Amino acid sequence: MSTSRRSFIKQSALASTLLFVPDFLRGFGASASAAANGTGLTGRRAANGRRLVVIQLGGGNDGLNTVVPFTNDLYYQARPTLALPVRTVLPLTADLGLNPALSALRPFYDRGQFAIFNNVGYPNPDRSHFRAMDIWHSAAEAEQVLATGWLGRWLDATCAGSPHPTAAIELDDTLSLALKGANFKGLAASNPDRLRQALRAPLLQQLRTAAPTAPAPDSDLNYLYRTLIETQDAAEYLTEKLGAARRTPPPTDYPKTAFGQHLHTIAGLINADTDTRVYYAALAGFDTHARQAGVQDGLLKQFADGTAALLADLARAGTLADTLVLVFSEFGRRVAQNASNGTDHGTANNVFILGSALKVAGIRGELPNLADLDGGDLRHRLDFRQLYATVLRDWLGADDKLILGRNFERVPLV
Repeated sequence: MSTSRRSFIKQSALASTLLFVPDFLRGFGASASAAANGTGLTGRRAANGRRLVVIQLGGGNDGLNTVVPFTNDLYYQARPTLALPVRTVLPLTADLGLNPALSALRPFYDRGQFAIFNNVGYPNPDRSHFRAMDIWHSAAEAEQVLATGWLGRWLDATCAGSPHPTAAIELDDTLSLALKGANFKGLAASNPDRLRQALRAPLLQQLRTAAPTAPAPDSDLNYLYRTLIETQDAAEYLTEKLGAARRTPPPTDYPKTAFGQHLHTIAGLINADTDTRVYYAALAGFDTHARQAGVQDGLLKQFADGTAALLADLARAGTLADTLVLVFSEFGRRVAQNASNGTDHGTANNVFILGSALKVAGIRGELPNLADLDGGDLRHRLDFRQLYATVLRDWLGADDKLILGRNFERVPLV
């Protein structure tokens, strides 16, 4: 057999084997390939050392039963069985209070570390879960479709010239659009240690050492091979960092759920001074069309207990001052309850931002106006991209206009 034929067979076998590599490897995308030619995994932090944690409440959380207008008669009229009784609400102001399931976060509000933005949305809102989430992930207009996410474009702007493959991590096995850029992407891994174990499989180790014969630099084979190597290195790096951080027990217990453990992992990586600047986690199940009260209360408690544990963990380690937590859902619910003791898809909602670096905290924006609805839905008063612009420029030090495509008025925050 000729040398060229043997080379062809070898490359074809390697390429066909790599086709079976799980999606979370290929989801690593161009950032891994670029990092192979760049600085690699150095543990280097960005100049300002700040981190952003994004928490997505998937399904459309009901904002009115989360931050409750407990003195508004229209709220009780619209929700005769679903409205929270006044006696159960945790009052924040004379007019608004927290769902009692969020009691773990109340101390952070009292300390000025919790900002609640009311009536957040965008013009011409979409009530489809998938489309609404795409809009929030991409920061697009309602009639615009973008293939990149707002944090993916931040990666494109930040990593050019000095790529490092762990700049953004999603605690999941599938990468969200939010972290996908044109040239760089985040790394999706629900558990860095399990990812490392999977990548230590004998077949993948053989692929790493059995380099194909001089593939073209811009070939698919070269891309897949570099992706494999960089993902393996990233998993080793993250697991090593996480192991070092977890030698110190957290100050409070995290919920024994996937979401709670994801936040525990995020805290460990932040406290280990990992080079990651953006972390992304999600808690699903908020599509409460029926029997909402029990379902939403359980999810809100899981969210609040996990987030409070994360904040306490970071405070103990001295890293909370450099960390900002942004919490959103793709839309709120309709003001009136439905016949199944639930609520249907709505529009504007509240957004939470937490951290000890907040200069302006507490209730932000107008109260929800239940007397001036848009076809039964709350009217948005604050464009969610104003919050993105604020986080990008004032927290991450990025060019928000470049990333978002136009200027959005920022809000006082940090």
